[in-house]
Amino acid sequence: MTTVIDGAALLDEVEAFHRRFNVFPTEAAYVAVTLWDAHAHLLDCFDSTPRLAFLSPEPGSGKSRALEIVETLVPQPMVAVNASAAALFRAVSGTEGRPTILFDEIDTVFGPKAGDNEELRGFLNAGHRRSGVTYRCVGDGSSQSVQAFPSYCAVAMAGLGSLPDTILTRSVIIRMRRRARNEHVEPYRQRVHEKEGRALRDRLAKWADTVRDAVEGAWPAMPEGVTDRPADVWEPLLAVADAAGGAWPERARAACVELVAAAAQDDEASLGVRLLTDLRDTVFCGADRMPTAAILECLLAMDDAPWVDIGGKPLTSRGLARLLSQYVTAANKPIKPRPIRTPGGAVPRGYYAEDLADAWARYCPPPPVRSATSATSATPQVTGGESVADELPGIRYTPTETATSATGDGPA
Repeated sequence: MTTVIDGAALLDEVEAFHRRFNVFPTEAAYVAVTLWDAHAHLLDCFDSTPRLAFLSPEPGSGKSRALEIVETLVPQPMVAVNASAAALFRAVSGTEGRPTILFDEIDTVFGPKAGDNEELRGFLNAGHRRSGVTYRCVGDGSSQSVQAFPSYCAVAMAGLGSLPDTILTRSVIIRMRRRARNEHVEPYRQRVHEKEGRALRDRLAKWADTVRDAVEGAWPAMPEGVTDRPADVWEPLLAVADAAGGAWPERARAACVELVAAAAQDDEASLGVRLLTDLRDTVFCGADRMPTAAILECLLAMDDAPWVDIGGKPLTSRGLARLLSQYVTAANKPIKPRPIRTPGGAVPRGYYAEDLADAWARYCPPPPVRSATSATSATPQVTGGESVADELPGIRYTPTETATSATGDGPA
């Protein structure tokens, strides 16, 4: 007789186990990590597996401890620190069963002082999909042949800073932070508590076997607005929540909406989208064209923007052109600076709103509601007390106030 396992109660226990040793930044994080632990036992039921990324700006934020607890709960954990891509794909494609890879100190692999590590990045990206493989030549000399090594596996990571955008967009991101004085956890003792975690792991494996058929054929309903890559990331976790029942389907969807929105807001990877949004909402503000010098002056005057420090230097006209050239106009041509005629006869180069409009519509979030008095407050100041925009034909607004450059002299 098959024993019926209460999936909701079991996930409650897994969550409680995490809460004993981990302080996560939000309730949504506990939900997501618990569902990720469970999904690792059902990997072959899904078309994709999300990466789990514990990230923080400073050491001592509990990232490694979170990974330690995950290690006790997932099948065949493989702790990888500075493991090569070759070692990982051979482990995943080996005969001993697919491991769950736990990558601590991932910043040493993709951080600012590390190399590009394109081989490892390719492995992590390919392994997100069940169909993902890594191709390698095997054999000696002229008898070599190309062989496909399966790369599909669950991966959890912990590190400082951020990750390449191709990995971030495939990840459930948990932004860890140091514990406050009023936040307390139970000291983790591996020789004692690891057994408790493994007991929960074994129960998760048994429960997974009872719901495998139902999960494999499931297409969980996604929250409104969660599509494309975020839907790929969350579909396995929502399927697990639906199979568990109880409060988990509702909690999972609430966590999905919260963490997807947070990832979109915090994502540093897409500097181009931030640039497009700042150009639309702060720089152009209804203008139909702007000289490059005026654009840079306005961007560099933004206190909460990254433009003053791009790789240690302020954004330049060359950097602006490089970022915008990744996007195209409605005519499917790269966005490039064009000459702008002025009444005085000067022809500075700059950008036209009509060239940016298609990229604004495709990539930027909805524009904020702007008051009539604030809509033009960021227009840059130039000599003579008039803005560059005022001197140009076709500008459809007159600023009520102007902003001076953060550097005083403006960009070179």
